[in-house]
Amino acid sequence: MERAKTKRKRGVILTSAGLKRLQAAILAVEIAENHGQRFTLEELSARINISPKTLSRLWSLKASVDHRTLKLCFSAFNLELESADYNISSDLDKISTDDLIWGNSLDEQDIDFFESRREHSFSVKESDNLTYTVSFPDGPIAFDSPLYIERPPIEKLAYQEINQRGCVLRIRAPKEMGKSSLVVRLLALAKQQHYYTVKLNCNQIDYNHLTDLNKFLRCFCNGVAKELGIEPKLDDNWDEEIGSKLSCTFYFKNYLLKQINHPLILVLEEVDCLFEYPQLAQEFFPLLRSWYEEARRDTDWQKLRLIVVYSTEAYISIDLNRSPFNVGLPLRLPEFTRQQIQELAKRYGLDWYSTQEASQLMSVVGGHPLLIQITLYYICSQQIPLNNILQEALVNGGIYRYHLWRHWVKLQENPSLLEAYAKVVRAQTSISLNPLETYKLESLGLITYKGNNVIPSCELYRNYFLRQLSKN
Repeated sequence: MERAKTKRKRGVILTSAGLKRLQAAILAVEIAENHGQRFTLEELSARINISPKTLSRLWSLKASVDHRTLKLCFSAFNLELESADYNISSDLDKISTDDLIWGNSLDEQDIDFFESRREHSFSVKESDNLTYTVSFPDGPIAFDSPLYIERPPIEKLAYQEINQRGCVLRIRAPKEMGKSSLVVRLLALAKQQHYYTVKLNCNQIDYNHLTDLNKFLRCFCNGVAKELGIEPKLDDNWDEEIGSKLSCTFYFKNYLLKQINHPLILVLEEVDCLFEYPQLAQEFFPLLRSWYEEARRDTDWQKLRLIVVYSTEAYISIDLNRSPFNVGLPLRLPEFTRQQIQELAKRYGLDWYSTQEASQLMSVVGGHPLLIQITLYYICSQQIPLNNILQEALVNGGIYRYHLWRHWVKLQENPSLLEAYAKVVRAQTSISLNPLETYKLESLGLITYKGNNVIPSCELYRNYFLRQLSKN
């Protein structure tokens, strides 16, 4: 008599934390070895040496597999299996292939790989609890958040660039457009590839260091060394006789880079503040450019991959042949499209695909990422109808008051710039401004081009600033 088939018991279930680690590692390999193209389930199966069916069961986070299989998956992508990556289970294997969340390929997954968790975290049924699951959007979007919206091809280009030896990646956009959220993802990806990562915010540098090149470069080197966990030993590696720039260069090349065996991703955020110190900027930025050029022929410098993040371009006198702002890959973050707003609304548990809400919102705030996020947050957390939000915004700023007030304070600090913007918001059609005014207002995100002329970036700005100007 034929023996009845029984379902095999498997010992462990992949946790969401483990899935996050594994999928991020897979992404790193896809970018490094597959030109950024996603592996199909069959390709992953061949690489790991387990069947597609078993692999699919693993992705479900419901079916258990044996410990050895899970270890194989992680080791195939240079990861050590950790206790937080799995739970012990003795349940019978009951999952079917109908429960798969990846289907036959990875093509529909976002680069951050959290699409599979979106419905669970932001389903309509859970909308009453949204306040507790989504914090107010006032900073970078966490790496594990499903609320990050990609703006192709920005992310793919950035991911590919940091794998280039000695690269310079320049990320430019006005404040609150998503630069820091992109950096969060770049650093997470770099760590998955065992790169060293250091992020320095130039706004955190003391004033007395910004007015003295030697102090600034020593502070810069000291900060990088400490972030790398290397004892700075600046006095042992600094030669006043050859000057601070050569000392800084030798310190990086012969001390820091010699001690690391993987690439270093160095992020410089808020470099705009350095433009306010022209003497420093005219020395420091050409120094960065020289390192980029050295990387073309020096393998030590090829370990350094530089990411420069800023809102304004260097409107200072730097020889084009010595400037780092005309080399490497420039990326400028655009506003959201209507389709991207609809997708973000879906992740908040709203269906805007079959309605006009996305277009209605864009007619007031444009595609500004932060203003879109704030709107959706209030709609879902406090159940405020979109019409009410927009009506109040056009009357007194509404939920966007802090964002608008910050811009108003900035303009008041610069009377000539305020006067220029007054011309823009009062004009019935697009107008022309002088290049410096245009550059500054565009860097703040307050204007957009219409042909060769400019107009306010959105109707919210026009209404708010017209009202503020009328009070003066």
